[in-house]
Amino acid sequence: MPNGFGLAFAENLTVFVPLSAGGDELRVKINQIKGKTAFAEIVEIIEPSPARVEPRCPYFGRCGGCDFQQLNYAAQLEAKIGIVRDCLSRIGKINYEREIPIIGSPHEYEYRSRAQWHVAARQKKIGYFQRKTHEIIDVEVCPILIPDLEKILTELRETIEWESFWSAMVEIETAAAGGEVSIYSAEIIEPTEEISFTAHGETYWHDATSFFQGNPFLIEQLVEAAVKDANGESALDLYCGVGLFTLPLARKFQKVVGVEGYDKAVDFAEKNVEQARLTSVRFYRENVGDWLNENAANLKNLDFVLLDPPRSGTEKETIENLLKIKPRQISYVSCEPSTLARDLKILTENGYSIESITAFDLFPQTHHVETIVRLKLDVKNTQTLRLGLKPCE
Repeated sequence: MPNGFGLAFAENLTVFVPLSAGGDELRVKINQIKGKTAFAEIVEIIEPSPARVEPRCPYFGRCGGCDFQQLNYAAQLEAKIGIVRDCLSRIGKINYEREIPIIGSPHEYEYRSRAQWHVAARQKKIGYFQRKTHEIIDVEVCPILIPDLEKILTELRETIEWESFWSAMVEIETAAAGGEVSIYSAEIIEPTEEISFTAHGETYWHDATSFFQGNPFLIEQLVEAAVKDANGESALDLYCGVGLFTLPLARKFQKVVGVEGYDKAVDFAEKNVEQARLTSVRFYRENVGDWLNENAANLKNLDFVLLDPPRSGTEKETIENLLKIKPRQISYVSCEPSTLARDLKILTENGYSIESITAFDLFPQTHHVETIVRLKLDVKNTQTLRLGLKPCE
């Protein structure tokens, strides 16, 4: 299921079918053909797959959010491992034969503690984009939201003053933790509240404007897998955000440097480190690729690098500079298997071996999957660095 699409073969075409289930017998309509690849939509389910279930959401199929509600949970987890392996093989050219365990979410629904809602002020709609469009579906319920956010969505629908918005289209960011809710919009005058989340004894302050993992039920296991067995004198936390991984790294290393391009996130990271009374951490407010370009020469003999880039992946210079720095260990946290595989290809061709791959289902009912890859530098194989077309200088 590349990108969550079902896969079929007909008339010498490879056909991708969204919202399908492995084993379905379907009648489909082909909407687009590119070479020997076709993209289709379901017209009729002739014989449903044993893995197919009834979606809980009344907007499923129209809403552009969830695309796996038609699958039972075991099939969802299996499909996500397939997505990771497909990207490793097809994009990374990596033949990883070992097991890739996946940690399922304790809650298949009512897990999401962050949301972005779109408002069409003139049409008096609030909700999510329709699949493949920017048309807004007026959403009254969202089964994947935690109850605190579901309540806020209901309250907004009942109390929102549509005529108060200047813009026809407005975005509202929301986040919840510890029974508190943070709301932000450029057109809402109320202050954005700070909220906090505690994991493994560490407290993380953040708000609706700063990124924080959206499934609170797996954060402790995610952090543990990312920093487990990490040790040494110095560590680098790239795309550090509010310090989710920085704080536990500071318990393990004598010196930790965090780099993050979003100022507000660094404000929270500094607050979180200060309240944890950790004095071995320094943060830099700069684009990660730019910062590494400026500082790579001074970062020799690093023991450990953790990187947790956005869905778009790392900048090209980030991986190039990591190969110049040659940290002993790398922990790569990724929410996008395709960009992860792209970067792993370069790393494994230039002296790094994959020690383990672990998947986390932070996003049930969608095809998205979080992956943590632990890599180790092979000191016997670091003389020739290859970056695709030319060696790293």
